[in-house]
Amino acid sequence: MLKGFFNVPEPVNETVLNYSLGSKERKLLKEAISEARSKVIDIPMIINGKEVISAKKIEIRPPHDHKHLLATYSQGDKKHVTEAINAALKAKSAWENLAWEHRAAIFLKAADLIAGPYRYKLNAATMLGQSKNAYQAEIDAACELIDFLRFNVKYMTEIYEQQPPVSPRGVWNRLEQRPLEGFVFALTPFNFTAIAGNLPTSAAMMGNVVVWKPANTQIYSANILMEIFRQAGLPDGVINLVFVSGPDAGEVIFNHPDFSGIHFTGSTGVFQDIWKTIGNNIHKYKTYPRIVGETGGKDFIVVHASADLKAASTAIVRGAFEYQGQKCSAASRVYVAASVWPAIKKRIMGDLAKVKTGPVEDFSNFINAVIDEKSFDKLVKYIEAARKDKSIEIISGGNHDKSKGYFIEPTIIVTKDPRYVTMCEELFGPVLTVFVYQDKDFEKTLEIVDTTSIYALTGAVIAQDRYAIGKATHALRNAAGNFYINDKCTGAVVGQQPFGGARSSGTNDKAGSMINLLRWVSPRTIKETFDPPTEYQYPFLEEDK
Repeated sequence: MLKGFFNVPEPVNETVLNYSLGSKERKLLKEAISEARSKVIDIPMIINGKEVISAKKIEIRPPHDHKHLLATYSQGDKKHVTEAINAALKAKSAWENLAWEHRAAIFLKAADLIAGPYRYKLNAATMLGQSKNAYQAEIDAACELIDFLRFNVKYMTEIYEQQPPVSPRGVWNRLEQRPLEGFVFALTPFNFTAIAGNLPTSAAMMGNVVVWKPANTQIYSANILMEIFRQAGLPDGVINLVFVSGPDAGEVIFNHPDFSGIHFTGSTGVFQDIWKTIGNNIHKYKTYPRIVGETGGKDFIVVHASADLKAASTAIVRGAFEYQGQKCSAASRVYVAASVWPAIKKRIMGDLAKVKTGPVEDFSNFINAVIDEKSFDKLVKYIEAARKDKSIEIISGGNHDKSKGYFIEPTIIVTKDPRYVTMCEELFGPVLTVFVYQDKDFEKTLEIVDTTSIYALTGAVIAQDRYAIGKATHALRNAAGNFYINDKCTGAVVGQQPFGGARSSGTNDKAGSMINLLRWVSPRTIKETFDPPTEYQYPFLEEDK
């Protein structure tokens, strides 16, 4: 086998296409959307590289057009989970012993496939299946996933390069990064195609084998991802894609002795239940499983009296309402100084008056549908409760309609109670709550921000006063794993802002960084002695004369 120290291509962030009127990319994306809508496909599970079909079919419909049938998928059961685990363990030896540069090449090729021939197909699938507009699909399914794949290859090499700094004369000290002993379970969310792609591939890149269960509402684009990985040369059994219920997956996986880790993005409740189950079953495993998870957020923007008003209002509108507020990082609570609130309110209301809501196929729509009826009904419940509360004012939006799609207008609630329910609970939709504080109470407000929520994912401060920025940065140091100064609290970029939060927002293992990849390896220290001792005695053992 040929050997060498190889340099991987230096990663750079993928250029975001703008899909402006008359552009080539706009034409190609619209064609991909039309092509996808023109047929109904049947999506199989992929176990050991084989398509697995079941008798039970579940329909997939666009959230913004739920009368249109896009696809069906095969619903699996516990038997399919067991088959996926067996396939992964069968593939494990060959995969972990494959030279790292060959693993790297597979994922670099996958990135190039997404950047090139699959870009519009994957973006169209994300738009239709998850109701994302063209720009939100581009920065997610194309750019972020490309960045994950390319930067993770670079981080992998940097991990392998980390070696003990000292090897005394006669000794060679080495550090080997082994894949985990067993299989990894990737449980991925609906809201980002990039996350659905990154969670299984980051573990696989480090030599692990994976059982992957995507959210049901993301299966349409997950199918394209699996097609890309296989086209890139991913060997059979390395990543196995199953469509099963959470209880069926958990029952088999968390009782299996070879379970070695979970890579999770989803709800706090589910993650906490998983952690409890793993704890209860800890005696069953060959090794202590790695638990890596990013859950929810009650993300904030604090606007100081010195804020640039245009920057503040733009950060609020974009941070709260892009992708219908269904980003883990989306702003859902805003604290605004009383002296600047009237001007900011006027500007926000002006922007929202121009915002259009509707299907993704119409590129002029900024707001599309929420993901499903369950989410729609939950959000409406909060909006209607606020409407009936005499202490609450709904200053924008509040309307909703699910007759054709699950549409909710971008809604702004103003409260006089900083602990009002929508300031505390995660809603995951286009509903923003504003609390107006007195300018003199800035530091007191920072304390309220820090203590209001169980979450600590993202947050932002908008201010020109450097002392105010300094105070906010320190006071909110534990309130957000990603903290933004004079920007919205969304839009973390791989290679620039590693993403993750603490408290109930997750384990803060920072997707898009070396930190995350280190969770998927188990280091082994090797000491080789060239001229070992041949006698047990030490000089101190000589008898006194």
